[in-house]
Amino acid sequence: MFEYLASTRLRFEPGRSHIFFLSCFIFPRLPLSFSSSLTQSIHTQTLKSNYHADTYSDFNFIKLNQNSITATMNTHLDLESLLRKSWYRLRLSVRSPSRVPTWDAIVLTAASPEQAALYEWQLKRAVRMGRISESTVTLAVPDPDGHRIGSGAATLNAILALANHYKRCQVANGCNDGSYMPHKSSENEVSTSMINFLRKQHILLLHAGGDSKRVPWANPMGKVFLPLPYLAADDPDGPVPLLFDHILAISSCARQAYKNEGGLFIMTGDVLPCFDASAMVLPEDTSCIITVPITLDIATNHGVIVASKTGNSDENFSVNAVANLLQKPSVQDLNKHHAILDDGRTLLDTGIIAVRGKAWEDLVALSCLSQPLISQLLNTRKEMSLYEDLVAAWVPAKHEWLKSKPLGEELVRRLGKQTMYSYCAYDLLFLHFGTSSEVLDHLSGTGSRLVGRRHLCSIPATTMSDIASSAIIISSKVSANVSIGDDSLVYDSSLSSGIQIGSLSVVVGVNLPETKDRFLLPDRHCLWEVPLIGCTERVIVYCGVHDNPKISVSGNGTFCGKPWEKVLEDLGVHENDLWSSQEKCLWNAKLFPVLPYFDMLNLANWLMGLKNDENEGFYNLWKMSKRVSLEELHRSIDFPQMCSISSNHQADLAAKIVKSCLTFGLLGRNLSQLCQEIKQMEDSGEKICTNFLELCPSLQTQSSQIVPKSRAYQVQVDLLHACNDHEKALEVERQVWDAVADETASAVRYGFKEHLFQSSNQTSKGNGSNNVDGRARQNQKNFHKKVKVELPVRVDFVGGWSDTPPWSLERAGCVLNMAITLDNSLPIGTVIETTQTPGLLITDDASNELYIESISSIVAPFDNNDPFRLVKSALLVTGVVHDKILISTGLRIKTWAHIPRGSGLGTSSILSAAVVKGLLRLFDGDESNENVARLVLVLEQIMGTGGGWQDQIGGLYPGIKVTTSFPGIPLRLQVVPLLASPRLVTELQERLLVVFTGQVRLAHQVLQKVVARYLQRDNLLISSIKRLAELAKTGREALMNCNIDKLGDIMTETWRLHQELDPHCSNQFVDSLFAFADHYCCGYKLVGAGGGGFALLLAKNVENALQLKRALEENREFDVKVYNWKVCLDN
Repeated sequence: MFEYLASTRLRFEPGRSHIFFLSCFIFPRLPLSFSSSLTQSIHTQTLKSNYHADTYSDFNFIKLNQNSITATMNTHLDLESLLRKSWYRLRLSVRSPSRVPTWDAIVLTAASPEQAALYEWQLKRAVRMGRISESTVTLAVPDPDGHRIGSGAATLNAILALANHYKRCQVANGCNDGSYMPHKSSENEVSTSMINFLRKQHILLLHAGGDSKRVPWANPMGKVFLPLPYLAADDPDGPVPLLFDHILAISSCARQAYKNEGGLFIMTGDVLPCFDASAMVLPEDTSCIITVPITLDIATNHGVIVASKTGNSDENFSVNAVANLLQKPSVQDLNKHHAILDDGRTLLDTGIIAVRGKAWEDLVALSCLSQPLISQLLNTRKEMSLYEDLVAAWVPAKHEWLKSKPLGEELVRRLGKQTMYSYCAYDLLFLHFGTSSEVLDHLSGTGSRLVGRRHLCSIPATTMSDIASSAIIISSKVSANVSIGDDSLVYDSSLSSGIQIGSLSVVVGVNLPETKDRFLLPDRHCLWEVPLIGCTERVIVYCGVHDNPKISVSGNGTFCGKPWEKVLEDLGVHENDLWSSQEKCLWNAKLFPVLPYFDMLNLANWLMGLKNDENEGFYNLWKMSKRVSLEELHRSIDFPQMCSISSNHQADLAAKIVKSCLTFGLLGRNLSQLCQEIKQMEDSGEKICTNFLELCPSLQTQSSQIVPKSRAYQVQVDLLHACNDHEKALEVERQVWDAVADETASAVRYGFKEHLFQSSNQTSKGNGSNNVDGRARQNQKNFHKKVKVELPVRVDFVGGWSDTPPWSLERAGCVLNMAITLDNSLPIGTVIETTQTPGLLITDDASNELYIESISSIVAPFDNNDPFRLVKSALLVTGVVHDKILISTGLRIKTWAHIPRGSGLGTSSILSAAVVKGLLRLFDGDESNENVARLVLVLEQIMGTGGGWQDQIGGLYPGIKVTTSFPGIPLRLQVVPLLASPRLVTELQERLLVVFTGQVRLAHQVLQKVVARYLQRDNLLISSIKRLAELAKTGREALMNCNIDKLGDIMTETWRLHQELDPHCSNQFVDSLFAFADHYCCGYKLVGAGGGGFALLLAKNVENALQLKRALEENREFDVKVYNWKVCLDN
């Protein structure tokens, strides 16, 4: 866990007045600031059902209930868990949008058509990488003709562009929703039909059209797409996470707050707002601006919301009508407008706006008819702000002021019928990426433990280079003899031998070759390259980390950290060499020469002040060259070339990683993921993947103790898919599963697998498995024996999947589960008896019956639809078939399982265990639970169902237990019973509901998907299963301490991790059931692999358990059955 500060440290940079930028540093030993006011409590009213409140223009300080719970400014959000939750929901919404709704459209605003083209490329990348669902419409909308119209007009323009997109979109050419079909009609009629269509849509609008003056190295890519490698280590073979990706994750939770009602969610592209957006309570038919309490000294530089004194609240938020809007108010203004809260703070506008219901309809109507309004702004060179002008239309107190502004009367007429509300999120933490220093702060300070510092990179050995451990190197190639200082960021670059990068520096998109003179980038500098239209060479650009390109020379502006006066003096440069206008600042200084690459490199060191002794020569070269300013660079970027260079660079890196993995490694990388990156290389990507296929035969000849055969075959499958040879890939896939079965059998009973797929006539007498005692081989006609085995079912709390081969053959596993009876009986069992008549008779509780004249004729593999393959497989693994135990006598086997089909309670495995145990007991074999459990593993591989050891362990061993497996030959299992006190058993039985959902689940389908992802070395899956195994140990400790509430938390996290493994382990019915039970429960999950079957609902207390049981029995929506159960303490 994080070590938390006593208060939040705030850092603000000058910026737009309508945005609140809050950097929350969850980091030890940082200096405190603003602590006294920030740690004061906000008292809130009790939450009420009615969210409509009157607007007051004349009231005193907002009075908040003194008896409510204080705001959680004193207990900061765990940034890591918040981001993980958001990413979990994002992945789930992309993989299963029918279950977890995603945005119908994602729209980005851009400054120019060229920037919009770049954003379109990034949006396609996000779809390809699984950040955006394929069902979501994506659009990048530039300001008309590249002329600035303001964020308010850009909002209208974006909605209009989306409406036009839908109008052009037909079902036949890929429209994601056929409910709107345009027809020939008047403009007003088209607008009406469009309003009816759009009002049902869920739209994410991201304002990203800025010019990134204060983060100039992010200007080419767009600030919203700058690298932010939080949680990158979770998926080291995946794409580098961008700020945009994290914004998508947070916004995916916001989508949940809209439920089934359409609407618009507006965010800005240079801020990551960290809060649980899924918990937002949005008033109906209104707009709602997200706010946060802040101290007055900070508020005077930003937009402030004056909220009504009546509203609704709880411990995490409050909802109030907006009474007024203030921009950069003085303390006197705050007092005058009654904007100060009881605790001495005020509400700041975060720039996040949600629009729903009638307010959304009004906004769509205005947008669909906004073309004349936008044209009027263009003609008059005026702008319309979102946060001052458009928002003011929803605030009656601002109407008179707004009517004096351009198009103000129209805004009031169209939008003024609805009222804006403030949703104050007390825990909202903002990470602002407004300056280069802020970016580095968030990487080295805020959330530094979340940062993946080496990601998809090629770096030399530590003895061949000097790279600080805190340096962040992502998507980059670094040669030997390179030095990189502390906390520097190197992204999308290639650094050749002899390059030195100082501390706290930024290097982006450069390809620095080896030079005769060592190139040095000093501490606290930025370096990047920009391809320009019409230029063969990329222009080298640089500045200081703390330079603000907007600050003028007379206003103490700097270049490379030095005042302009000092720069000009040291270089011998005159002002008229740099500027021809009155405004003189770094943004418009003609600094950067366009020359052959090495000349630009030398001049870079000169301009940074590192070669002052050669001033005259460098000055003449610089002055005679064509030079460009940051402003001119911004207008002349060759975006297609930049995208191509970046794609090829990252594909080349991925190709080198794959080749090294295939040639030297242990196949530990996710080659499927890396090959997707390789295929983005122009022309040659697929050819490179084809060449890799030639290395596969050598992989399959390696020792299976080093590279398992299943993994070697999976690599071949992944490469075949990458080469689009899907038919051949399906053929090799069968070899993958055969290899898994072989490896399982070898680990469980080495040397045992050889004769399982042979008839008994092909097996030599010396190949017995020794599963049954030789004394059982007899021909006594009067020999008769009868065995009955009854077993409980198991419910698993946590740890499932860590028991499943091939995971359990290669890594440790740990499962916490419990044996239970249902309706006071042991529901699974078998009766096995010998008969005087040769042959085999098998019957089950479904009235199926099979007679086999000769037991020796049983041969695997079996048909998937064979109802008796379980018993046949048991006869094979126990050696009854191949050891020719029965010669003149026969067998009668009866099985039953008195529980619903597809229960998830381990029925198949436990029934297998019962039959195997019965056969071993019948013939005096080793019927120890450990031996039976391992034989069932082999049995399930023969059946083709796969599966792990936890089910049979759960049924064979009584009570609650933690079982750990240790990979090796043979596989070792350690079962540790939990010495449960009578109090624990009683409380569990009273609070835990065991409920059959009525949903039939097929574990085999889920299992194959999860095992395939493991064989691909899917890092997200691997980390999830590791976490499940860890939670099993934590769960044992919780139960030992009788902390059942903690067990509930573990069950809920387990259920989240199971959905991370496979989203199809749940469905809409199960989601609805858990949502219904959530109010009563501290934890819930489906048992087993999920997909249906039984659910565990752990109530908060005994009273809640009774209430929930009664509610489920009375609710007609859920046709479920709540079973009576007991812990089975003795089998």
